[in-house]
Amino acid sequence: MTQPETGGRHPAETETTPHDQQDSHDNRRQVLYWRLLARLFDPEEQAALESASLAVVEDIGLPPALLDPGASVDSLVQRHPELAAEFDGLMVPEPEPQPDAADPTADADADDTRDRPAEVRRAALVSKVLLNVFATGTGAVSAGRLARWQSDAGWLERALGCSPGDLRGGRAGGGRGVGPTGSGGNGRTPDLSRLIPQIGPELGALEGDLVKRMHLREVLADPALAARLTPSMSLIEQLLRDKNNLSGVALANAKALIRRFVDEVAEVLRTQVEKSTVGAVDRSVPPKRVFRNLDLDRTIWKNLTNYSPEEERLYVDRLYYRHTARRTTPQRLVVVVDQSGSMVDSMVNCTILASIFAGLPKVDVHLIAYDTQALDLTPWVHDPFETLLRTNLGGGTDGTVAMALAQPKIAEPRNTVVVWISDFYEWRGEPLYDSMAALHRSGVKFIPVGSVTSSGRGSVNPWFRERFKDLGTPVLSGHIRKLVHELKTFLT
Repeated sequence: MTQPETGGRHPAETETTPHDQQDSHDNRRQVLYWRLLARLFDPEEQAALESASLAVVEDIGLPPALLDPGASVDSLVQRHPELAAEFDGLMVPEPEPQPDAADPTADADADDTRDRPAEVRRAALVSKVLLNVFATGTGAVSAGRLARWQSDAGWLERALGCSPGDLRGGRAGGGRGVGPTGSGGNGRTPDLSRLIPQIGPELGALEGDLVKRMHLREVLADPALAARLTPSMSLIEQLLRDKNNLSGVALANAKALIRRFVDEVAEVLRTQVEKSTVGAVDRSVPPKRVFRNLDLDRTIWKNLTNYSPEEERLYVDRLYYRHTARRTTPQRLVVVVDQSGSMVDSMVNCTILASIFAGLPKVDVHLIAYDTQALDLTPWVHDPFETLLRTNLGGGTDGTVAMALAQPKIAEPRNTVVVWISDFYEWRGEPLYDSMAALHRSGVKFIPVGSVTSSGRGSVNPWFRERFKDLGTPVLSGHIRKLVHELKTFLT
């Protein structure tokens, strides 16, 4: 038998070196990540990557079920309880070793001595969590599959150092040690904590897509499963569209989810509104003569003539108080919202915003929703939850019917602001624009709004956009904070 060539070297020189072992561990880790990418972007199984990954997983002592896309992390942990501690905090970055200024080779030495076998093991666990969460496939979704996905998403949140539900609920950053520190470009386990602001909305979008692909009524009929749903804009849209077909337990669960979402959004918007400036001081109103309003500096200044140098004492003849009353003019806010399907996000946000402004003193708020018909929702404007339940999403768009309801509400044009939220793709565009221009000329503060969303994305009819710009009332589109600022400036 012919012996394999060794290039003339002594057999001992062909033994595996520490550097070869390091390369071997790095190659194994890369195999696992290549399989992850292949699974995420191509539904077809890559046999070579699968077999190579199976060999790596078995060699490092992990169960082969780790590579089964159909196995949830929960089921894996139930069979192998020791893995729970490894998944928890899996992607929280480790502190970087501090460089030694006296030893320029310290960084290289630390890189050579890091625990590469442990990194291969983490790569396998990270791949499992990411694949289960982000490879959602296509087609119909069962209630059981949604529950499994929610459980796996909870494990991803735990791996990032957050509590289950935190990222999907938009409360990122409450985890253990999550921050911008850590590595990711030096071959170690990727530091996904840097991407937490992006991961949260993405998880919410994935859950919303799964909800759209399943029989929502089946989930709502199960209180335990419904309680695990994360309120999101996509879910609220589905609930509002289907609310007339729900009853009993399903309807009660739907209302609870809408209420949770409304309360969460309202809390954020209320904070923004409360930062508004108040009206100018009204000096026609006498100040209240209470100690907290005492103007000590002015009192001393006005009584300096009564100072006795011999006694070193100031005699006060009169106390001065600060004016705290603010001059405010009763304002009327008329919010007109397009409730067609393309404006759901804006409608939910603006309905909640209208209720917040309705709670301000001396602000009279009216709310109108429309598609091809208009509905006056003013009696329920203080309760956005009840308002949303009375909306009817979908249909065409005819703003002239809404204008017919809005015009009689304008008694004092110069003390009235009309906020019109729509994409302005109208059936009767010219008549509607003419009536809007007439409102503007009468002294009404007219604010056309193309989108009021968390992302600021939205499409506006270019015909209307150009004419509003020529009128001097450009379309406001973007984050809802822009509308809050505009309304605060006019109303306070």
